[in-house]
Amino acid sequence: MAFVEPVIIELRDRIENPGESLQFEGTLDAGTYTVGDKEFQLPQGIAYDVVLTNAGDGILASGMVRAHVEGTCDRCLDTASFDIAGEIQEYYLFHEPEDASEDEDYELLGAERTIDLAEPISDAVVMDTPFVVLCRPDCAGLCPTCGCNLNYETCDCAQQAEEAWAESDENPFAALKQLKLDN
Repeated sequence: MAFVEPVIIELRDRIENPGESLQFEGTLDAGTYTVGDKEFQLPQGIAYDVVLTNAGDGILASGMVRAHVEGTCDRCLDTASFDIAGEIQEYYLFHEPEDASEDEDYELLGAERTIDLAEPISDAVVMDTPFVVLCRPDCAGLCPTCGCNLNYETCDCAQQAEEAWAESDENPFAALKQLKLDN
């Protein structure tokens, strides 16, 4: 699903011969996007740099997208930010292949000779978004008992839980406390 406005490139009377290419660059003003149930902000938009090349039977679009992204840390719920540098690689055929099956996925360059780069740009951003987003690599997260942010505060909930477990009858190792070993 595209989250950016259309990026229409008019190719009529341009790169008509195999081997010819055109370069396009710009910045899209995209505010937010979602991956699964996570929402991310793009405070500076998405910068793109794409080269369109006539490959004989179609147009190859290749390039890079770059963006600074802000979201929520998966461990502590603070703001997390990261940079994206994703690749665009898309191929637009001039004509439908004669031996095409229903399972094949390809894009056709229609009679209007335009390409919309919005979907490849948004795909590159989504594909480069990390599955787990952290505010920093060593994020300690939240205490599951009291909820304090362990990056900034300390609590003794873990120690108390460990001591309670050690004293508990449910602890399978509690019987070992009674064991006396000779040295």
